[in-house]
Amino acid sequence: MNVPFMDLARQHAPIRDALHAAACRVIDSCSYIGGEEVKGFEKEMAAWMGVPEVCSAGCATSGLFATLKGFGIGPGDEVITTVHTAIATAEAISMAGAQVVFCDLQPGYFNLDPEQIRKKITSRTRALIPVHLYGQPADLETILSLASQHGLKVIEDCAQAQGARYKGKYVGTFGDAAVFSFFPSKNLGGFGDGGAAVAKDPAVLKKIRMFSNHGRDSKYIHEFEGMNSRLDAMQAALLRVCLPHLDKWNAQRRSAARKYNRTLASISEVKVPRELPDTEPIYHVYCIVVPDREDLRKYLKEKGVATGVHYPYSLNMQPAYAALGQGEGSFPHAEHACKHMLSLPMFPGITDEELDYVCDAIRSYFKGGK
Repeated sequence: MNVPFMDLARQHAPIRDALHAAACRVIDSCSYIGGEEVKGFEKEMAAWMGVPEVCSAGCATSGLFATLKGFGIGPGDEVITTVHTAIATAEAISMAGAQVVFCDLQPGYFNLDPEQIRKKITSRTRALIPVHLYGQPADLETILSLASQHGLKVIEDCAQAQGARYKGKYVGTFGDAAVFSFFPSKNLGGFGDGGAAVAKDPAVLKKIRMFSNHGRDSKYIHEFEGMNSRLDAMQAALLRVCLPHLDKWNAQRRSAARKYNRTLASISEVKVPRELPDTEPIYHVYCIVVPDREDLRKYLKEKGVATGVHYPYSLNMQPAYAALGQGEGSFPHAEHACKHMLSLPMFPGITDEELDYVCDAIRSYFKGGK
């Protein structure tokens, strides 16, 4: 049997006709930038989240950059985030002119450690960016408490967690602002790049929207220098088709994760993901921790099982951040994860037979198949 790492064709098959109709609607409208499709998607996403307004963007990275600028964060400021994430989170901080400050992982979990945050806060700290990595909500209660004590902004990076819940509420509704990604592989994936931002302060959200549209609120008046980071109408129309299915797709991911957990937990060499109390992850990625990742990955490939690695290097080990002088050993939990984490097939529509096959192959490996 061959088990793909993800299968977008299978996921989209039931809504294929609706997607084609939406694409044709945009083509026939000849309105490709902004317009009713973008307004409609923003309104529908806001209603789904239970927030007043959503500002779409060209991608999550630029959405996060615009959000930082919306809060007036820039040169001389520090922003604390996790060292174990996609580089986009840190890039946005640097693009805004602020200094990125990395924290290690919370032991036993995938997200940043609030105790490390506590140690890294200085007089220059302006914001905290918890990343709900792999669809696992971070420890928001502790992070929000720290932010309140020190007068800091909290910007939730929900790029991998749209639809995850913390204490019964969607992530992205707790902090001062939040950003989302519609990269095709995401839980709400589009058909190219795309993103969005929300903010509790309407004035901040207005600035985010202006930054994303060349610093303007009206067509020919530019209040400040911004950038071009607009969600195009085609992406918006297609996302409008997908959004009503998101909760169902996330439920299918959670069901698959439960099956993985039940089966793989009996293998002593495998550490399955742990969920923080009061959280409902949506498993954008399902990662296990094993002693010999590369050998297991090779074995699974031979068995027809596709896998991934998220991520092979913590950000302190990337050449882009060598100037920080935080080499190997600076963030031991993240660095260990990067060497031992393996991402297994996870997507809406993955079958019980496929899940059983993956688990049986892993069990076979540790029983001597290696």
